[in-house]
Amino acid sequence: MERSKKKFKLKDNLDIIMALVVITVVFMIIIPMPAQLLDVLISFNITLSIIIILLTLFTTEVLQFSIFPTLLLITTIFRLALNISSTRLILRDGDAGEVINAFGSFVVGDNYIVGVIIFMIIIIIQFVVITNGSGRVAEVSARFTLDAMPGKQMSIDADLNSGLIDEKGAKDKREKLQEEASFYGAMDGASKFVKGDAVASLLIVVINIIAGIVIGIVIKGMGASEAAQTYAKLSIGDGLVSQVPALLISTASGILVTRSGSAEGFGTLAIKQLTGFPKVIAIAGAVLLFLAIVPGLPHTAFLILSVACMIAAYMLYKDEEQHNMQQQEMKQQEITQIENKEPENVMNLISVEPMEVEIGYGLIPLADESSGGDLLQRITSVRRQCAIEMGIVVQPIRIRDNLQLNTNSYVIKIRGTVIAKGELMPNMLLCMDPTNSNSDIQGISTTEPSFGLPAIWINKDQREEAEIKGLTVVDPTTVMVTHLTESIKNHSYELLGRQEVKLIVDSVKEKYPTVVEELIPDLLTIGELQKVLQNLLRERVSIKDMVTIMESLADNSRNTKDIEVLTEYVRFALGRSICNSLIDENGVITVVTLSKQLEDLIGSNIQKSMQGSFPAVDPDTTSKILNSIKSLLESVYFYENQPVILVSPNIRAPFRRLIEMVFPSVNVLSLNEIPNDVEIKTEGVVSI
Repeated sequence: MERSKKKFKLKDNLDIIMALVVITVVFMIIIPMPAQLLDVLISFNITLSIIIILLTLFTTEVLQFSIFPTLLLITTIFRLALNISSTRLILRDGDAGEVINAFGSFVVGDNYIVGVIIFMIIIIIQFVVITNGSGRVAEVSARFTLDAMPGKQMSIDADLNSGLIDEKGAKDKREKLQEEASFYGAMDGASKFVKGDAVASLLIVVINIIAGIVIGIVIKGMGASEAAQTYAKLSIGDGLVSQVPALLISTASGILVTRSGSAEGFGTLAIKQLTGFPKVIAIAGAVLLFLAIVPGLPHTAFLILSVACMIAAYMLYKDEEQHNMQQQEMKQQEITQIENKEPENVMNLISVEPMEVEIGYGLIPLADESSGGDLLQRITSVRRQCAIEMGIVVQPIRIRDNLQLNTNSYVIKIRGTVIAKGELMPNMLLCMDPTNSNSDIQGISTTEPSFGLPAIWINKDQREEAEIKGLTVVDPTTVMVTHLTESIKNHSYELLGRQEVKLIVDSVKEKYPTVVEELIPDLLTIGELQKVLQNLLRERVSIKDMVTIMESLADNSRNTKDIEVLTEYVRFALGRSICNSLIDENGVITVVTLSKQLEDLIGSNIQKSMQGSFPAVDPDTTSKILNSIKSLLESVYFYENQPVILVSPNIRAPFRRLIEMVFPSVNVLSLNEIPNDVEIKTEGVVSI
């Protein structure tokens, strides 16, 4: 069996290659180098500096070349390593290769004093002008960028809240803002390397000249003039091959930090802006023409430049005129298109989220995974929990920050309307007393938002003390998630639209196609099925058993299309499921009933409407009924504190509508809904 050989790929090992290059550069300072290899490395150094300055001319924003500060350090070390290697060759052999010798001969010629002066001028230009300027610009840019960060952060948050960008876009903008501040800070420090390099180069040249003359006279027996000529030429050549790339790179750093952000490269932008006003170039041509006729000045040079400016101004003026005509034509075409265009589609502007949670600025860490917040994962589990318990499909819940809210507040919205709100203490814990023993634990008094129970915000170090006393302690995220879950259950019928019903029906159809095909669309429409399901959810009856629901509707919808009646038939079919949470361990369900007089009164005064059946009872009687229910609920112990009122099947729906505004959590059951094997225990009678 042949072994498969893994091929070495350059692009997969760039980090290793770069690490080896940096280590090699450092070892160049110690290891002697032959003149031929030094020529190659010097040529490479010049080539690299040319590439770097060209890159800065073509970048459109500083972050496109964010590695520049680190690259500046590496190239500086590389130049110093080349300086040391060339110094070793100059002082030891009196020769440093063809490149250094060629630079020295070209600049120095027969007069090494002129060469020294030229080298000094290059050092001054780089050290005093370019490096100082770019360093100062980088320093100021870093300071202004840091000062402007809070305002830019708020601008990003405002764009996110208004919907101009999404969460990913906001995250990318924040990262870019941080990278930009880091870049200018790094450039401020990197400019110090260039200054140090210029000083080191000057000292190296001086040392080479002095040491070379001494070595030439004392060791090699040269004359003073010959030694000065030889070692001055080599030293200045060495300095030039080092400082020319340094000058290019420092110029590149100046270009990079002084340019503002633009979508175009430096060359294109410079030409456009310099030639943007033809009249300016025409005036410059007139001035040059005046200088051409002034006695004593070079007439030919100024005349040629004057003619060139006049011609350029004329051509630019024609181009501008043509461009303006094209712009007018385009505007006219746009106007024509707008006139012929159909009305604008504004559907995206009026769409709202099915459900969303808005949080204040202080609650953002709860949703920030990088800081340990798990709100997003908890909300995902809420949707899953609602599907398991209630059988409803909750669309993804959007979380967004809202600067208009109080710092620690949150609101829950359904289709853009606030249905619940609350306030949290992010760095504290909520403590509740289920036994109502009035514990004396210290904290900030509040009300638990889900069930309206009295509670206290306590510090995290008080948790153990509270748990020892038997109190319930929960974190802020749990408080919000519980409130969200209860809000969904209470308003689940509002979240169940026709599209959600269609998704549920399609899911049932995959396993039970016969049930669906019998009912929809021959007997009921999706809209009518939606109304039945909404009636069930309004009383927090789970619709998870869709097969039973649809079979009951298929059996009874042939006889009636009354949604209220069909709902009661479905409740009868779901009786065991409805009563399941109300039956205690002994199989007993504790209830209160209505007096015969009250049942007859309600039954004889039922009125039908488009919204269902309502008992037409006078306000005084209604008040007596509600007071009687209140007194019974306070005196009777119901299983798991779930009050149940048992009524006749024919008045269940009207009676429920009578009391739901005052007692929304009271379960109203009919005798038909309680299974035969369940014992009924009556603890009171509602009467008037």
